[in-house]
Amino acid sequence: MPYSDYRPDLMGTARLSPSGSFEAGSMQSFTLVYTAGAFGVDDTGSIKIGFRFATDFGPVQFTDPKAPGYTTVEASNGATLEAKWEFKRNIRPWSRSLYIGVVKDFLKPGDTITIRFGDRRSGSPGIRLQTYCESAFEFRVLVDPIATYDYVALPDSPKIAIVPGAGVRWRAVLPTMVRAGEPFRLSIKADDKWGNPSNIMDRTLRLAAEGAVAGLPANLRFMPGSFAAVADGLTVAEPGDLTIRVLDEKGEELVRSNPLRIVARETPLVHFWGDTHGQSNETLGTNTAREYFEFGRDKAFLDVMGHQGNDFQITGAFWRELNILSKEFDKPGSFVCIPGYEWSANTAVGGDRNVHYRHEGETIHRSSHAQIADATDIVDEGSDAHTAHELFEKLKGKDCVVMAHVGGRYADIKFAHDPLETAVEVHSAWGTFEWIVRDAFEKDYRVGIVANSDGHKGRPGSCYPGASFFGSYGGLTCFLAERLGRDAIFESMRRRRHYATTGNRAVISVTAETATPAEVFDRDPATGPAKAQDSRKLLMGDIARIADEEVELAVEVLGSAPIEQLDLFDGLDLIETVRPYAAADLGARVRLVYEGAEYRGRARTTTWDGRLTIAGNQIERTGVINNWNLDRGIQKQDPASVAWKAVTTGNYGAIDLWLKTPGAGRLAFQTAPVSGEAAIADLGVAPLVFEAGGLERAVKLQRLPETMTERRMVLRRRIKVRPKGDTRLFIRVQQEDGHRMWTSPIYLFRG
Repeated sequence: MPYSDYRPDLMGTARLSPSGSFEAGSMQSFTLVYTAGAFGVDDTGSIKIGFRFATDFGPVQFTDPKAPGYTTVEASNGATLEAKWEFKRNIRPWSRSLYIGVVKDFLKPGDTITIRFGDRRSGSPGIRLQTYCESAFEFRVLVDPIATYDYVALPDSPKIAIVPGAGVRWRAVLPTMVRAGEPFRLSIKADDKWGNPSNIMDRTLRLAAEGAVAGLPANLRFMPGSFAAVADGLTVAEPGDLTIRVLDEKGEELVRSNPLRIVARETPLVHFWGDTHGQSNETLGTNTAREYFEFGRDKAFLDVMGHQGNDFQITGAFWRELNILSKEFDKPGSFVCIPGYEWSANTAVGGDRNVHYRHEGETIHRSSHAQIADATDIVDEGSDAHTAHELFEKLKGKDCVVMAHVGGRYADIKFAHDPLETAVEVHSAWGTFEWIVRDAFEKDYRVGIVANSDGHKGRPGSCYPGASFFGSYGGLTCFLAERLGRDAIFESMRRRRHYATTGNRAVISVTAETATPAEVFDRDPATGPAKAQDSRKLLMGDIARIADEEVELAVEVLGSAPIEQLDLFDGLDLIETVRPYAAADLGARVRLVYEGAEYRGRARTTTWDGRLTIAGNQIERTGVINNWNLDRGIQKQDPASVAWKAVTTGNYGAIDLWLKTPGAGRLAFQTAPVSGEAAIADLGVAPLVFEAGGLERAVKLQRLPETMTERRMVLRRRIKVRPKGDTRLFIRVQQEDGHRMWTSPIYLFRG
């Protein structure tokens, strides 16, 4: 949205060289020449070159000619120019901007300003392009020729294409659960070093199944120009488990697929994976809405998607376009596409909520029209909802569900909540937010738990944070549904039958078995009359009235990597932590964990740049957990010390050390939030915690087995049911590779 639309044809022109396509994250040098238009540019007038909110282009700097990002500006008439690289000083979505002011002089029509991004003339390696792909990366030029600070966008700003590099990280995706005899597919891609699916691979892949499968080819060609190689029409006749190994031409393993559970034909519910929360460039994201849906379906291999643009940027025309797209992409049996939007109010009046409609053609009830010039629908329909209370009131009777999430503005569910709000979002590319789950428990709400990307980089379902302030990889939600169709997915949402992950695909089953039949409600009976049926087996998300004083909880996890631990909760209370190893299995491996956030709001990022030293032992090798930014991670290492850079935004990261002698020596660490030390012999299975203030910030030290191999955990426990109030049973699982999963609670009450 420009400041002004006054005569853009008189504001001048801009040209960029070189032009064309460039590899994401590569170092480049660009020259942009702005030529003043009919007004020239007055003394203290200026231009801005804007870049989208989510970009990690740059950063731009003006002081070190030999360093990355060095940028110069000069006027053809010798006018003095002032340059500033500004963060969130321009109207969104063009939040990043280079400000160039004309001081002590002016430009006449035809005079030029030359900007060299990554000026290599004095030794700079150039400037780094953003690390994710964009079909039309724009250098948006805005001009204030009359020195009024009322900018006008040029009618045509320079654009380039940002494309993927060579694949370095292979991904092999299977469904998580299918019925015996039903066809499924194996999808393989290769992400470049920044997480972009590559289309420049030329490989013949060998496939090896661990488990019986029909129709699997021995070899699969990954063709140049393709973003994926797919083996379709696979089947398994009988129940069991399956993984597929992808090998190179020499037989070396490139990647192992996520696990697939094949269940009996009569199984009522199977698993489908979704990311229902992200944006495209019509609001605050990257690439078009069509490209957004195509990426999730074809490059992230999602089953379920939604688009959630900020409501105060969704024009009437774009809302109609989104509804057309969701109807076009929705294909029952193969892909579910859900119409909706993000209600984006300030936290003081409710905070962000995701509204998902079951049908197209519904009204968008915006939190405001802050960036929409056309406000006719406010008058015509009285459509705006300025508080969460108003939103829920306007949504009553509509065929929709709402989810509370934490982004720039976090949802305050203690301020407002409604039964339409079926879930809270525990994880996204913005971080991990277990506190919003606890908020719900403290208010005795009955909600499910989801995770999504909330992605702004055009990579729904596979959302790496790049080199920006986003702190984690985007999440996924696994829906338990009868079939892949919008009606079945909405029933899954309404009954909270889903679990959340930090982006991996694992098989999880949590059931509660009763001695006598329980009354299982299809909706929350606390909010009004609800239908019920009797059952002795309760699933995640169920709300049930039971007569028994205890239930038998059955848990099975089939991880996408070795399992580190499983935590069993009753609401706010941790019942038990179970690990597939004991103290006798510990070896010479030590893990330092850093986790937490500054606070709940936008500036939640905690910087954990630090150093550790080992005395009386030696470091033989190291590993990094949940390091999503190539600029961070381990910076220096020797046998006695490690230095690293890291951030968290409510999630966690870790440094693993494999030492020469198990249990020997002493470890000391230093970070800005907290420092500490411990004898390695004093570390055990349970972590030693060093509290660091903020929001659940801490450093933890513990020992681990040198190698973990157990990918399956089975647990059965007798659980007492509270005599009053809800018993809320759910699990959190942590894998060795850093991924976490949370199941929606089973809600039990007596009487």
